[in-house]
Amino acid sequence: MAATSALMKLDLCGFSGYKIYPGKGKRYARVDGKVFNFLNQKSEHSFLMRRNPRKICWTVLYRRKHKKGVSEEVAKKRTRRTQKFQRAIQGATLESIMAKRNQKPEVRKAQREQLIRFVLYGMGQ
Repeated sequence: MAATSALMKLDLCGFSGYKIYPGKGKRYARVDGKVFNFLNQKSEHSFLMRRNPRKICWTVLYRRKHKKGVSEEVAKKRTRRTQKFQRAIQGATLESIMAKRNQKPEVRKAQREQLIRFVLYGMGQ
């Protein structure tokens, strides 16, 4: 049985996208010479009524568009986590930034007040 199934020529329905097995379906030739294969009358009539297969919920195109039935086959992609990265800021190297960060808060507060006093009173005179 497995050997015979490999030899079968399977067509795809031009509207629904389903497989057409030998002995089933219908072939439709347009005036311009293009040939369409249809699985059944439902697909053929829908095609001739110019229905959009992406809007008909039982077609393969609709299921692909709306991501139906693919969650079992394909695992969801993992989002990359952002990594923290420290860089030097213009005018200050990374070493000087880390040294200031590691200082005690009292020392930093004293330096800040000293700089403020210098800016306010030192330059004004």
